[in-house]
Amino acid sequence: MRTLVLGGIRSGKSRWAESAIAEHAGATEPVHYVATGAVRRGDAEWSARIAAHRARRPSHWRTVETTDIAAQLRTVAAPTLIDDVGGWLTAAMERTGAFESGSVSAEVDDLVEAVRGFGAPLVLVSPEVGLSVVPATAAGRRFADELGALNQRLAAVCEQVTLVVAGQPITVKGPQR
Repeated sequence: MRTLVLGGIRSGKSRWAESAIAEHAGATEPVHYVATGAVRRGDAEWSARIAAHRARRPSHWRTVETTDIAAQLRTVAAPTLIDDVGGWLTAAMERTGAFESGSVSAEVDDLVEAVRGFGAPLVLVSPEVGLSVVPATAAGRRFADELGALNQRLAAVCEQVTLVVAGQPITVKGPQR
């Protein structure tokens, strides 16, 4: 089962995703947790957010901090949680120059194919776009456009899509949980 979990900032999507993958894995099976948001030196608030995420994870879960999601999905066979796709997209757009004029389409194609081919339970967390103001910068609008298109492609290859609003899950696609 592949599940895409969408929501706004601080909506509770990560916490919901953690409980969803824990249900698939059971109480003792390890979960492969791919964290795409690295600690930023000098940003105490961001570091505190990452620390809170780390503190919630059971000790038997394996955490890898990387933006190479496709490689992780091709080499791991355990239940996996990716948190979050927006962090991956930011890194991919920086790497390819897509915030200015480059393209991230090859990276997106690679990620979608890796998700499609993944054989174990998978939960992907991604910010939902379009629930707020239109970004004021061209780079911000490019990111929103790319993330919206990526979320649509991931939703197409996932059996379940859940939107989390104010901590409450709403099933968009697939079985009710």
